[in-house]
Formats: sequence, C-alpha cells, structure tokens
Amino acid sequence: MSKASSEDQPAKAPVKSVLFVCNQNAVRSPMAEALAKRLSKRRIFVESAGLIAGALDPFTVAVMAEEKIDLSSHKALTVADVDLTAFDVVIALTDESHAHLARQKLKSTESLEHWSIPDPADNEGNRSQIMDSYRLVRDHLECRIADRFPF
Repeated sequence: MSKASSEDQPAKAPVKSVLFVCNQNAVRSPMAEALAKRLSKRRIFVESAGLIAGALDPFTVAVMAEEKIDLSSHKALTVADVDLTAFDVVIALTDESHAHLARQKLKSTESLEHWSIPDPADNEGNRSQIMDSYRLVRDHLECRIADRFPF
C-alpha cells in the first residue's frame, strides 16, 4: 500500500485576505499589517484592528520608519469596524483578542489563529532599550508573517 502523495490531498484555498487583531490597534497589529502589505506586495488584502481604538504608539512609528514604512497616518480600527467574516485568516496577536475573537462569527472556525506577541510597551528602560524591545517585536512579526504566508 503506498502512502498518499501531496497530489492526493485537497489543495488549500490561497489566502486572499488577512486581519491582524490586538488590543488597541496601536502597536502590534499596525506593525503586522504594514509588514504583511510590504511582504505580499499587496497581492492580498491586509487590515488590522483592535478590541478598542487606541492612540498610535510613537515608538511603533519610529521602529517602522527604520524599515522605511510610514505609519504616521494610521487610524485605529476596532473589530466592530470590520466584517470579520470577510477575512480568510484572522490572526489574534494577544490572548485577550483571541478570547474575544473565539466568540465571534468568522468565515470558518479554522480561520482564527493565535500568535501571542508580547507588548513592547510593557518594557522599561531608557529610549534605546525601549526601541530595542519594539524592534524585537517588529522583527519577530516579520519572520512569522514570512513563514506563514507564501507570498
């Protein structure tokens, strides 16, 4: 008896849309949205939202500017502002957002993913140390996004 080949497996539908969700749409999810747009060369629709709308974090703007990504005009959205059923993949970047999204109507139960990304705003220290914590989150998100999506 031969093993099933990859040709025998049903093909997964390509991801055409992704939503990144964190608590305030002020740090992690805007970073993820911008990085996914750049990596995908806008071949997929990418958006971000928060459980509530927070003010954009200036350290987020600064570390993204280092990568030549301008987030200064980012306007925070909440999950109430978007149609969750419109996204092929919804990625919760915090435990709180995952718990909230698990109770919501999504495109499918398989569309929700949970990436627990630490909040760099929780770190203390001088400006250089704080910037380093934001850079770590930015770089981690970039790697996760590149690994997850076959752009």
